[in-house]
Amino acid sequence: MGNGFLDRVEDNAAVRAWAEMTQRAKSIAQNNLQELKEIWDQWNNEVRQLFYSNYGDLPYLLDMKVDKHLFRALAQFWNPAYSCFTFGKVDLVPTIEEYVALLRCSRIQVDRIYSKAVNVPTFLRKLMNITGMNEQWVTARIKQKGDSRCIPWKTLKDLILAHPDTRNKVDVFALSIYGLVVFPKTLGHVDEAVTDLFDRLDKRISPVPIILAETFRSLNACLKAGECRFIGCAQLLLVWFHSHFWKNLQEEDIEWRAPCLLPDEVLYRCGDFDWVPLLGIWGAIGYAPLLVLRQYRSRQFVPATHGLAECEFSYKDDGYKKKVREMANAWNQTHRMKKLAVGPMKIPEYSE
Repeated sequence: MGNGFLDRVEDNAAVRAWAEMTQRAKSIAQNNLQELKEIWDQWNNEVRQLFYSNYGDLPYLLDMKVDKHLFRALAQFWNPAYSCFTFGKVDLVPTIEEYVALLRCSRIQVDRIYSKAVNVPTFLRKLMNITGMNEQWVTARIKQKGDSRCIPWKTLKDLILAHPDTRNKVDVFALSIYGLVVFPKTLGHVDEAVTDLFDRLDKRISPVPIILAETFRSLNACLKAGECRFIGCAQLLLVWFHSHFWKNLQEEDIEWRAPCLLPDEVLYRCGDFDWVPLLGIWGAIGYAPLLVLRQYRSRQFVPATHGLAECEFSYKDDGYKKKVREMANAWNQTHRMKKLAVGPMKIPEYSE
């Protein structure tokens, strides 16, 4: 995710002109990230390296300008039945392996996933752990916004600028990126659900399945409603999109095998599921990597996806706890494809 790459995706006149012709609009209201960028620019190399070693390449998302017209156009191609983008006869979707490559965090363990636990620390306790501040300070700054409790970005910004402990300063900055960029549910605030995830990152769980889950769920919600605000990570989605599309939204312009995103193996199934179940911070969904093998030098085909569309649910639905346990348990038995065949017309070999 270098600046040179970002420079190439700005002001694509052909894509923008086509995008403005799309009919159904999707709201892509974003937080103002200028203050986050200014703080990052002020840090020396030692502090930045501490951040990279613990949280990966998240700061590069601050440099990604979200093209609202392009995003609205892209959303029109989302296929909720298969959790993928469908361009003509060809499917394309961000995969776990691609997002891992983009975020580049050495500390995470790909198969160590987040699942919503029944007994978790309170919002107050989680904020105390992350910020290093006392109960009185945190209690005075928790706000209620709609149906969610959260903490304002202004509070976190002031803390980052004044905190004497470098590690806490880096942690609060990372929490802010997760709340304002990766999961921007309430503009200008970090949602309580984000702190639940963040509080467990030190156990080396992977944030990637969570990011994908909320991206897919939000795309589904926007498509069904016709008009809603996208609360997934738009920056990361567009970086992934531009790694495959260099010119226009045409099949002949697709860079199917983005060189920097090719893994040695691909996760394609978990437990008894014929797909990969994804647990987010607000709900769950699944996707089928076998639909998009063309992204991995292999022939694309339609695999068994029976029940895929029915695996989406929010954590407010009845009986969701049992479903969460089933999905979490499935990750104890992951199936990966190795030795991918070279060339678009060869059938890949499977190895578990």
